[in-house]
Amino acid sequence: MSDHVDSAATLFPAVIRARDPDTGTMLSYRVDERGATPLVGGPFGRDGGPPRPLEGLALACPVEPRKIICIGRNYEEHAKELGNTVGDVPTVFEKPVTSLVGPGAPIVRPALSGEVHHEAELAVVIGHNASGLREDEALSVVFGYTCANDVTARDLQRADKGRFTRAKGFDTFCALGPRVVLAAAVADPQALAITCRVQGAVRQQGNTRDMVFPVARLLAYVSSLMRLEAGDVVLTGTPAGVGPLVAGDAVEVSVAGLGTLKNPVINAS
Repeated sequence: MSDHVDSAATLFPAVIRARDPDTGTMLSYRVDERGATPLVGGPFGRDGGPPRPLEGLALACPVEPRKIICIGRNYEEHAKELGNTVGDVPTVFEKPVTSLVGPGAPIVRPALSGEVHHEAELAVVIGHNASGLREDEALSVVFGYTCANDVTARDLQRADKGRFTRAKGFDTFCALGPRVVLAAAVADPQALAITCRVQGAVRQQGNTRDMVFPVARLLAYVSSLMRLEAGDVVLTGTPAGVGPLVAGDAVEVSVAGLGTLKNPVINAS
């Protein structure tokens, strides 16, 4: 499954990463009505040349974070479906950066697990370093938003009695993309529909308004635990409806206004 930029469906303004079709170099681009402008220095960099047509650009993971910070049990109905309760403070864990894959890249079911699940989520990309944020200022550090699939080996999560590292840390278990829509273009991160489809059938259908801890509160809380750095990604939790992925599946995560992240599923060789 490949994922090329479709100019008719591209959402502005946004940042993508793609391989330059002329040089083969992986570049960040700012996407707007003029096309795709290459950026020098990554997604936060300056313009590095004239805009080029979007057609022909094969998308990669839109950012290269130093940290992937995740929130568990942030939707009450999802917590209930797994027999869990919601805590008084957010449940925070991390995924390794080696778990990242972009749009079109395969999600690989590891041999260690017989029960791999999808988890559709809103992902927040941090725009500059911050710590000790107040909730009323927390959204000011957001660079943009994208779609995420927090893939989970559910059988291993149960075996590990709720500890998340092994179940969520496999290579390819954090799909991200297809683009980062800039924060200024997202009027309210607490009013975004989230949908997951597998083989075209709807599995998850939720809305960020149902988060237990809204985005601003999550960022304030996380920044009280660790320094947020530019490029870091915060996954904000998944709504109810998580379920299995098997080899041959095509899984899609859509967030209203942000696009659709598509990945095939394969077994480890």
